[in-house]
Amino acid sequence: VLIAIAAGVLVGALWPAWGASLEWLGTAFIKLVKMIIAPVIFLTLVTGIAGARELGSLGRVVVKAFAYFLF
Repeated sequence: VLIAIAAGVLVGALWPAWGASLEWLGTAFIKLVKMIIAPVIFLTLVTGIAGARELGSLGRVVVKAFAYFLF
């Protein structure tokens, strides 16, 4: 990710027109990340509930998943 950020800065600084033409790539990436968030949270909850042996550990999983969802 850091290499991609550095490459983006380099392309934007040296070839701004080409960098602007690659805007669709960034937009597609953001949409892909948004699409993946809901299934990841759902699977985190299901896996946590399925593996919970105690009620206390279940509560921790729910709180973690809720925190991931908020942030």
